[in-house]
Amino acid sequence: MSLTILSIALAIVYVGMATMTVVNVVFLLRPPRKADLPAEPPLVSVIIPARNEAENLQRLIPTVLSQRYPNFEVIVYDDGSEDETWSTATSFGDRRLTVLRGAGPPPGWVGKVHALYKATRIARGQLFLFLDADAAFRHPDAVSNLVRRFLDLPSPSLLSGLPRLRGGGQLLVSFITFALLALYPTPIAPRIRHRLLGILNGQFWLIDRGLYLRYEPHQAHSNEVLEDVIIGRFFKGQGITTRMQNLRHELDVWMYRDLGDAWQGFRKNAYLVWGGTVVTFLLSMSLLGAVFLAGPILVPWTLGAIYFIKITTDRFAGVPFWVSLLAPVSFVLAAILQFDSALGHWSGRVKWKGREVGRRPPLVPNTDH
Repeated sequence: MSLTILSIALAIVYVGMATMTVVNVVFLLRPPRKADLPAEPPLVSVIIPARNEAENLQRLIPTVLSQRYPNFEVIVYDDGSEDETWSTATSFGDRRLTVLRGAGPPPGWVGKVHALYKATRIARGQLFLFLDADAAFRHPDAVSNLVRRFLDLPSPSLLSGLPRLRGGGQLLVSFITFALLALYPTPIAPRIRHRLLGILNGQFWLIDRGLYLRYEPHQAHSNEVLEDVIIGRFFKGQGITTRMQNLRHELDVWMYRDLGDAWQGFRKNAYLVWGGTVVTFLLSMSLLGAVFLAGPILVPWTLGAIYFIKITTDRFAGVPFWVSLLAPVSFVLAAILQFDSALGHWSGRVKWKGREVGRRPPLVPNTDH
């Protein structure tokens, strides 16, 4: 392929991504529609899985208990923690807070998925609000605003979205917002039935109790490390759309302490994001390598396009500007991480929070979901 043809091909790709980014940012920055709360607001079950999350729970639980929403309960499931998670969670002494303790997942289950499923067995809410332990509500009206947004959605729908991502490891963490804004068509996705456009951010999602119990998504996908993506695609295949919204004013998420912590966290997921098979991994890495690594070397102007997209997505996410300036470093690290993740899954040696979560992948895509 000559450099001229390569330049034209890259121009098409980058114009497409830049356009997608701008359209998504404009769409997400629109003020969300909110329904009025009924005279008797629905009971909301805030469900939090926790394994070795004592530090995060000290930050999260007070922000939940301080909510002005008049009708909610909180269920924390301690998934066999080895730190002070249990004593931290039980120290608040609030009647709205229930803390469950498990010894770990049974065979055929991933810990987080099992924790969420077990918590739903006792949840009484008309709405289930799933929330990661490293999250925190930003103000006392956050749950009220989120419920009002949910009640305004066409039924059946799920509510999820993009919170403000804080903490360490931003050279890698910033790729979450980059990928969602540059590659996912948020405004039109609800109108397209294909399940690959199904999406769900497991850090926060809100669903009607009846819909959840009808499909039992955690039980149906008990052994999925990347459970939120799989569940999002599952619901999409059933004709149920996740409405992705801007959650930055309601929710913060401290994903990782530092770059090393982020590396271990993404290592368990990165390979699975691109299909979780040898074939899809090689195809996706070839494409991404050509666009983001080889492209800027062979066609230097594309580096400017990368910076435009990365700076735009980083500004939306509130990422420090120095992270944007180091965009090429981020892309190189991401490429190395992808291969490290693949090697870990191919060998079945991927750990997270002291547990093996990797399993040898199939050669071809799994079509069971």
